Amino acid sequence: MTRKLDPTLDILDPVPGYESLQLVLKLAYEQAAQGKGKERHAGGRIFDNQPIMTIPRTMGGIAGLGGLAYQVNKKTTEAVNMAVRGQIDAAQREFLGAINYLAAAYLYAESLKKEDGK
Repeated sequence: MTRKLDPTLDILDPVPGYESLQLVLKLAYEQAAQGKGKERHAGGRIFDNQPIMTIPRTMGGIAGLGGLAYQVNKKTTEAVNMAVRGQIDAAQREFLGAINYLAAAYLYAESLKKEDGK
């Protein structure tokens, strides 16, 4: 990877040997907070009140988690198909979107624990 992080903007403490993972997670965060996610989906709302989080809550329970898992699968499949067509940059953007859906699934699963009183 040729892009370097500005250490003043890092959201994660650096750990030697994990710089490439840190970069990918940072790029996914930037996509959601400053890029496509903010432009197309935020509507001025915080992450927890955007459709990526509100639609699963509307579905409720495991169905909501399944909806997020479906989106991860869909984005991943789209990314692979883009890569097959030689659209590597577009594929990487889709992979970042899948990472953000995984993050939403993690957060939604956390809310399921709270519903169960765990």
